[in-house]
Amino acid sequence: MAQWNKILSRGNVEDRRGFSPMIGGISITGVLVLMAVNYLLGGSPLDALQQINNLPQETSSTKLTDEYDGSDEYEVFASSVLGSTNELWTAEFASQGQQYTEPKLVLFRTGTESGCGGASSEYGPHYCPIDQTIYIDETFFDELTSRLGAEGGDVAEAYVIAHEVGHHVQNQLQDLNQRDSNEESIAVELQADCYAGLWANSLRDAGIFEPGEIAEAMDAAAAVGDDRIQERVTGEVNPETWTHGSSEQRQAWFSRGYESGDFAQCDTSN
Repeated sequence: MAQWNKILSRGNVEDRRGFSPMIGGISITGVLVLMAVNYLLGGSPLDALQQINNLPQETSSTKLTDEYDGSDEYEVFASSVLGSTNELWTAEFASQGQQYTEPKLVLFRTGTESGCGGASSEYGPHYCPIDQTIYIDETFFDELTSRLGAEGGDVAEAYVIAHEVGHHVQNQLQDLNQRDSNEESIAVELQADCYAGLWANSLRDAGIFEPGEIAEAMDAAAAVGDDRIQERVTGEVNPETWTHGSSEQRQAWFSRGYESGDFAQCDTSN
């Protein structure tokens, strides 16, 4: 297990795992149905979230359990990883004469309200550019190992957080909503993988990773490749429908950031 206790910085993490939400005046079950239908019709998660956002925004939360009161081990882990990304990107932005705005990370179970209208575990970890917040249901990582065949591990989970932070970085540098083609969507995702590699590089000499643990991140990147997911879910691979890139591409771009430690190497237009 990585030595996360060596990271002294802490990110802004809000724990909503003990709450059940109502989003846009409908239950979380209704949100899941809307998102599932949208997916089947060929839409993206962001499209569905924007639909929900157009509903009357009557949001409320009901506390279901006291289990997550206080800072538990997972919350401290997520805050430490987020804090380490804040250190990297604050320094990188400063080197370019810019100011980095730190993102927020929300931990939840099943679903919660968000600036994009709603966050659901149905679509896994994701970033909402409207409220500059990352949403993670940590049970996603059980799916990553059981359904997608990843080896798992804390470094794999940290990679996912760093990837979503990569989208936050993109949001500060450009308009994340401008994805007019699958090719552009893939470029955005691969760049976020490269940014996650930069994060891993920033910790490489800090004594945090045990020997071989970066392989966990590489394995997770491969597990969420479009080809791997399509083959496991449908038994077929159709590159024309990809939106995130292949397993090989995702590993290559993470490695590109990790090996170079150079922000310029993450320019997907090259």
